[in-house]
Amino acid sequence: MGRVLLAVLFAIGSHIVFAQEGASASISATNCTFKAEPDKFLAAQSRMRLEVSQRATQFQKGTAKAARPAAADPIQHRNFIDDEIFNQLAAAKVQPARLTTDEEFFRRINLDLTGRLPAPDDIRAFVANTDPNKRNALIERLLYSPQFNDKWTMWLGDLLQNNVSQATAAVNRQIDGRNAFYAYIYWSVAGWKSIRDIAYECISGIGNDYDLATGSANFVIGGSITGGPAQDTYDGMLVRTATAFLGMGNYDCLLCHNGIGHLDQINLWGSQTTRVDAERMAAFFARTRLTGYAVPKPPAGQTTSDFYTNSTIVSETTSNVGYDLNTNYGNRPNRVAFGSTKTLTPVYQFSGATPPDGKWRQALAQLVTSDPMFARNIANRLWKAMFNMGLVEPVDQLDPARLDPNNPPPDPWTFQASNPILMEKLAKYFSNSWFDLRGMLRLIAQSSAYQLSSTYDGDWNVQYVPLFARHYPRRLDAEEIHDAISTATGVFNKYTVGDQSAAISLAIQFPDTVEPRNNGAVQTFLNSFLRGNRDTTQRSQASSIQQQLNLMNDNFVVSRTKMTASPALQALAKITDNSALIDQLFLTFLSRLPSDYERSHALRYLQNAATAAARNTAIEDLSWTCINKLDFLFSY
Repeated sequence: MGRVLLAVLFAIGSHIVFAQEGASASISATNCTFKAEPDKFLAAQSRMRLEVSQRATQFQKGTAKAARPAAADPIQHRNFIDDEIFNQLAAAKVQPARLTTDEEFFRRINLDLTGRLPAPDDIRAFVANTDPNKRNALIERLLYSPQFNDKWTMWLGDLLQNNVSQATAAVNRQIDGRNAFYAYIYWSVAGWKSIRDIAYECISGIGNDYDLATGSANFVIGGSITGGPAQDTYDGMLVRTATAFLGMGNYDCLLCHNGIGHLDQINLWGSQTTRVDAERMAAFFARTRLTGYAVPKPPAGQTTSDFYTNSTIVSETTSNVGYDLNTNYGNRPNRVAFGSTKTLTPVYQFSGATPPDGKWRQALAQLVTSDPMFARNIANRLWKAMFNMGLVEPVDQLDPARLDPNNPPPDPWTFQASNPILMEKLAKYFSNSWFDLRGMLRLIAQSSAYQLSSTYDGDWNVQYVPLFARHYPRRLDAEEIHDAISTATGVFNKYTVGDQSAAISLAIQFPDTVEPRNNGAVQTFLNSFLRGNRDTTQRSQASSIQQQLNLMNDNFVVSRTKMTASPALQALAKITDNSALIDQLFLTFLSRLPSDYERSHALRYLQNAATAAARNTAIEDLSWTCINKLDFLFSY
């Protein structure tokens, strides 16, 4: 029996039904993209909910049925998340999904907190453990594991847009700047630094971008804009800051024109904001200077190699400058003086605060990280990372005028969050816990709402999506898929990143989404799973026929499912009992035991292998089939 026929028997390939998904839209700085394509913005939330609903429904249809708990016990409320979610479900008369089985939970929490497949022996031990507190204990162990640091360094790298170069940049970080920024992020996560401190240091960072001690200075470099005056760069720095730390990407629109007439239908706060308001915010960056490193001239007759060549020094000038309204070229409409005002100085839009001294970016860092929007934004993004859908979608289009449950917006506007009380409670919890990343993730992971099954036994309705009546499956990121294949087979590549002397084997440890640049075939494989470029293209969970073909035929997969190459397959071949072999194989690749249907077909396939060589080939085919099964690709 060929691999393709075997795959058909095991019902693989269902994930191509998700090909209609796409990355969320962003407003361009060079034109009004809302007026060009209004539906892209007006329908963003409903489109996201439809995609989440379709993914959950199709995933359930395309995967094996998990063993049900012996009894449908009442779902326990473990914290305020459960109070808000289940009370809202009860008010809507919507029944929640059952809780996860131990197998489902173990796979999900390992992938969501560490991005790694769990080992078969660990799965067996967890399922056999009778301690009622074992889920909390597992969460705690994973939160403080080295693998957690890798996963959330990658997550923050996406948020902070750490990369080597950008399409519109006047100044690029270069490889050494990117690596310094990666090291800063990694050690911030590993050292339990609060998200508030990370944000503060990124906004206010100064120093040489190649230095590990000043790696945070690389953040503002990402806002530099080529082809225009300095004001374009100040605008770019604000857009990066407001989007990442306040969830307010609409500043990209407001720095071109007033909100009225453009944002009236999608953002109440934005519709009331003027271009001058946005420019006064951008003025916080008007004293920021990006200076190329001056390579010292070597003595006559000598040559020298200087590590800092092509690096950038980020500094703050002390001169009396501001945001000048005197431009007639660049990437945005002309900035025109009004009345006697020709230069703007910083004013924080939400409080009217101004810098107390000449350190404008430090003042902005303090104001941003003290703003309730900062806590709301990060809480919403972390919620999405764990639930695969934010309480507000898109996560970078928050509307401050429609979030406070104590201040309802005027008709016909409605609250932006699907559960505004929960959104506010999460933000306050995050703030009161000193913006602790692990503390927030612990709260979410321990909730029964997070631990609901992705399987829904009743009639599903897309209207249930904002209620979080079930868990929404998450297609693994490209790096996680790469690492899952390597981990399950035991076959690891060695990649060299930049000038690092130590080779990297796991893609989740890549500092940037352009790696591995020393292996174009693997780079192409990863890119097919839409990891984005941390600049103009966001990560996407969209699926495609190319992805399916790569899983079936790419050398990265095929070479790892060879008995001669894979230690994991060699260990499987030593198991003489075919039924036990199948159990171990499914636990290795899919973190679960096979269904009766899967077991019967796999047993028949192995029993038809008359020789040792034929049996080895059958094991290879079964492992390839597991990689091509739908649930291999998902945290569910």
